[in-house]
Amino acid sequence: MGYVLGIDQSTQGTKAILVDGNGKIVGRADRSHEQIVNEKGWVSHNLDEIYQNVLLVTQDVIHQTNIDKKEIKAIGISNQRETTAIWDRDGRALNYAIVWQCSRAKEIAKAVEPYAAMIKRKTGLKLSPYFSAAKMAWLLRNTEELKEKQTQDICLGTIDSWLIYRMTHGESFKTDYSNASRTQLFDIGALQWSKEICEYFSVPMQCLPEVVDSNALFGMTDLDGFLEEKIPIHSAAGDSHAALFGQGCHSSGMIKTTYGTGSSIMMNTGENCISSRHGLVTSLAWGIDGTVHYVLEGNINYTGAVITWLKDDMKLISSPAETEDAAKAANQKDSTVLVPAFSGLSAPYWDDNAKALLYGMTRMTGRNEIIKAALESIALQIQAVLAAMEKDSGMEIKELCVDGGPTKNAFLMQMQSNLASSAVAIAETEELSALGAAFLAGIGSGLYKREMLFGKENRRYFYPKMNEEVRNKKLENWRRAVRLTMNSKE
Repeated sequence: MGYVLGIDQSTQGTKAILVDGNGKIVGRADRSHEQIVNEKGWVSHNLDEIYQNVLLVTQDVIHQTNIDKKEIKAIGISNQRETTAIWDRDGRALNYAIVWQCSRAKEIAKAVEPYAAMIKRKTGLKLSPYFSAAKMAWLLRNTEELKEKQTQDICLGTIDSWLIYRMTHGESFKTDYSNASRTQLFDIGALQWSKEICEYFSVPMQCLPEVVDSNALFGMTDLDGFLEEKIPIHSAAGDSHAALFGQGCHSSGMIKTTYGTGSSIMMNTGENCISSRHGLVTSLAWGIDGTVHYVLEGNINYTGAVITWLKDDMKLISSPAETEDAAKAANQKDSTVLVPAFSGLSAPYWDDNAKALLYGMTRMTGRNEIIKAALESIALQIQAVLAAMEKDSGMEIKELCVDGGPTKNAFLMQMQSNLASSAVAIAETEELSALGAAFLAGIGSGLYKREMLFGKENRRYFYPKMNEEVRNKKLENWRRAVRLTMNSKE
C-alpha cells in the first residue's frame, strides 16, 4: 500500500516519521540543530543546517526501517511557525532565520502601532514582534547581501516555504493557509496577502510565497537525489495546526494543547471566524480541498522550556524525568507560584515587558516545592488560555486533547485536568505534528481515506480530582502573581 514520510521541523530539531498504509508509525529519526543566541538575546537558526538535517533524518528513517524507497508515495511537512527566513531565487540563504521566540523586531512592531486595530481585524493577530511580519522587515533592513539584490530576486517566508523551495530546487515557492495566517501579513477573511499591511511593514508582496491548501500538491522532490524518482510533497502546515488535525479535532469546539518548548492551545471553530476579545488570536486551522477552518489560539512562550530552565540554568534536576517524583514529594500545601515570564508574557496577557517571578515562598520552600511550582506554572498558563477560549466562543470545554513530551508527566497532566475542570485525553503518540502532516499528505495523494485514520484512537485519560476550594485558591494565587509580574517592569 505504500508509505508516507512525515517531516516535523521544530524549534529544537527535526524529526522524520515513516507511516504505513494503515496510518501507523513504523519508524522515526531525529536530529537537533544549533540554537544560536547572541549577547543581545537574539535567537537564530542556520537555514542550511536545518535543510541538511531534513535530508539526513529522511535518510536515517528509511535506512532504519529498511524499506524499499520506491514504496514512499508522498511527503508531508509540519514546521515551527513564525520563524522567518530570507533567501535568494538560487536557493541560497542570505541570513540566519529569526526564531519565533526572538523579539529583536520589537521597535519595528512598535512603529506600526497606529495601525494595530486594523491589523488585528484583518489578520486575527495582536500586533507583536513574535509574528513574521516584523521579522521580515528586520531582515530586509539588516541583511548585508541585499544591497546587491533586486526585490524580485528575494524570497521571504516561513520554514515550510524554505524547505519546499530547496526540496524542489526552486521550482515551488509556496506556503499553506495555516502558516500564512501566522505571518501577520495575511487577510484571513479575504484569504490573500494584505497589500496595506505589507506596505505598513515595507514587505514587498512579490517576495512572498503563493498560498495554497494545506493538502495541496506543493511540488515534487527526490530529496537531492536520495530517491530514484521524484515524489509529491502533498502537505504543509504549521506544527500546531498539523497536531490539531492529527488529534482528530476536525469539528467546531474541539480543542488541543501541544506541549513543546512553548505551547499552542487551539480550538477549532469550523468555518466561523471568531474575533477574540479576551487576549487570544484567530488563525486559519487549515485549508483542505477548498474549505478553510478557523481556530482560536493562545500561544505560551515557556512551557517545556520551564523544565529546561530547571535543568540547565537552576541545576535543580539532571533530567526532565525527575520532576514528577519531586513534585509529588513536595509539600502540597506550599503556595509558591512561578510566573515564567522570561521573555515577557504572551496569551492571554500580551506583556512583552513583564519579568519572571517566584511568589509566595516561605522558609519551608525548597527544591521540591520550586519544581512543583514550575510544573504548575505550565498548567496555570494553559488554564488562563482555556478560560479565555470559553469566554470568546461561548462553548464549555469538556475535553482537552494533548500531545508532546511533557504529557508523560502524570503530575502535570493531573494538575491540568484539575485546573481545567475537564478531562485530559493524551494521544497514543507524541508525534502528532509529523503524523498530522503525514495524514494530510496521504489524504491529499489518495493513499488514505479520512475515516480509516480517525475515530479509533487509543488515549490515556485524566479526570478532575481537586477540591473546588483548593482549585480556586490556586487560580487566585496565580492571578495575584501575574499582576505583580506585570507591574515589575523596572
